[in-house]
Amino acid sequence: MTVTTLTVSGVLGLCVDCLTLRPDRPRRAALVFVALIAVLTALLPRAAAAAASSWGRAEMVEARLVSAVDATGTGATVALGLQVRLWPGWKTYWRSPGDAGLPPRIDWADSVNLAGAEIAWPAPARFSLFGLETFGYEGELVLPLTARLTKPGDKLDLKAAVELLVCHDICVPAHFDLALTVPAGPAAHAVEAGLIAEAVNKVPGDGAAAGLSLVALRDASGAEGPAVEVVAEAREPFLAPDIFLEGEPGQAFRPPEMRFELGKRRLTARLAMLPPPAGAARVADLAGRTLTATLVDGPRSLEARAVVAAAAPDGPALWPMLGLALLGGLILNLMPCVLPVLSLKLLAVVGHGGGSARAVRAGFLASAAGIVASFLALALAMIALKATGAAAGWGIQFQQPVFLGLMALVVAGFAANLWGVFEIPLPRVLAVLAERGDGGGRLAGPFFTGVFATLLATPCSAPFLGTAVGFALARGPLEILAVFLTLGLGLALPYLLVAAAPGLATALPRPGRWMLTLRRVLGCALAGTALWLGWLLAVSLHFSAPAASQAETARWRPFDLAQVKAEVAAGHTVLVDVTAEWCLTCLANKRLVLDRPEVAGRLNDPSGAVVTMRADWTRPDEAISRYLAGFGRYGVPFNVLYGPGAPDGLPLPELLSAEAVLAGLKKAAGKAGP
Repeated sequence: MTVTTLTVSGVLGLCVDCLTLRPDRPRRAALVFVALIAVLTALLPRAAAAAASSWGRAEMVEARLVSAVDATGTGATVALGLQVRLWPGWKTYWRSPGDAGLPPRIDWADSVNLAGAEIAWPAPARFSLFGLETFGYEGELVLPLTARLTKPGDKLDLKAAVELLVCHDICVPAHFDLALTVPAGPAAHAVEAGLIAEAVNKVPGDGAAAGLSLVALRDASGAEGPAVEVVAEAREPFLAPDIFLEGEPGQAFRPPEMRFELGKRRLTARLAMLPPPAGAARVADLAGRTLTATLVDGPRSLEARAVVAAAAPDGPALWPMLGLALLGGLILNLMPCVLPVLSLKLLAVVGHGGGSARAVRAGFLASAAGIVASFLALALAMIALKATGAAAGWGIQFQQPVFLGLMALVVAGFAANLWGVFEIPLPRVLAVLAERGDGGGRLAGPFFTGVFATLLATPCSAPFLGTAVGFALARGPLEILAVFLTLGLGLALPYLLVAAAPGLATALPRPGRWMLTLRRVLGCALAGTALWLGWLLAVSLHFSAPAASQAETARWRPFDLAQVKAEVAAGHTVLVDVTAEWCLTCLANKRLVLDRPEVAGRLNDPSGAVVTMRADWTRPDEAISRYLAGFGRYGVPFNVLYGPGAPDGLPLPELLSAEAVLAGLKKAAGKAGP
């Protein structure tokens, strides 16, 4: 039985005794009653007491000091708060007021047992008026204070002379003399403790709990003056973010110019510095200077102090990238994804045997126009996706079931037409698509053949193509348009070549019965493509899943960036393979390189020195999209090696070779020599 139980039992006994006392024993009754009250008072929980100064009142504002505890206790500090109430429409200022205003000031000169007090500043709001940008608070606020005691355990006698500047259409200074005594003794929560705790929760921290992180603080100065670029990421999409920069006295910044990526989970903001006040030193750039960045997005916030990194060296110029795009588009004609389209290309060529040069030229120019128009449409789609903050990438339409279903139907229609299944006129849409445009003056068929070639080419990546697309998607609309149109010209070059030299087609034998056999053979290639698209559709709709053997599952772990860093810290080498079921180049890399004995043996090192991870991008995945964008890549395949010699990652070429993988493994492991 506990002491409390015994005490309560004793009290109950006293109660009974008190109630049954005889009238001739009043003295004992009084003593028992007093004892009862004392015991009950000791047993009841200690009620929270108020710990606040009187309100100081001025025009448009009132203020008081509050304490989170009703006694100093034994600690070296006491949590306090300056509570301020403003009239509607009036505001007061943050520690950095902006273009105008003054921050709150507190003079503790007459206080007793106070070594000092620090203010923690809740996240501010931005106020724009008459072209001025100011930062502060409106309504009611509490500024959390931490009071350091000269003699812990002794009484704290506070005397605060508070200066506030409050503004609406005019500004009015306010002065308050506030006094609060926190007595010595055991500390318990005061009724104002919750008020102070709520204010502390509004003070920006490192952002981890709120899912915010500061990625970079870079110099973005140019001919127009000093500026800073801030890059931040959020676990949940940004809603209405704002950024406040603080530097040396006299330094102020314009409102941020922001753009979003990765589904509004990545923010890049540029803040230009305002001209310094008269007589203040001017700066040409901000590299190497220390700034404090405060990011506020509704109830969540982040504060970080960092050195501004030097401006990144200028990226590659547009003209060299256009050259790579032209070459990448040309090589795309040889990628596995485009092989089914060779059926249509071949039919287009042989179908013109013995025909007129004019008809050949018109048909092939129409096909080239279909390709270029398709790349223009892709460019506009990428621009729109970036504008909305959604993930943009090469081949992402193959992640969508509707697209896969439509493509499967169209390819099946082509195959059936080549086999002669359609003895009656096709539906109008399929008729236009299947039409070859063989000189009859109708060019819709060749045009849509070019469109079809583009759509089937997009799940493949070719050398130089990934570099060009990454360059474009990391920049603005003009660069996206220029690069994608050049890619289209590269893919259309074979058509343009035949259009320029139509004799290449007209010199072939005239169409005859031999073409029936050719059509059936080429129809089989298209039928295989239709089956592949149907299988991808089933995977996308979760009706089917890629069946991997137990050995394959054990060999390839699911991608986990945190685990990558842990493995590298342990001295291991990690290969990350970003792939997709619809990516035929990925399949070629796997079959021709990663599964080769000399490479597979190195990847499956029994010592566990090499870890392999696979990131499956078959369906949309924001984490994988962010990971690709971090390397300036927006499509698959993408392979990267990590290790003691490459802690930040060593990207490999789009088209793998055994030599490139083995050399990369050695470099990532930090090994020198051949």
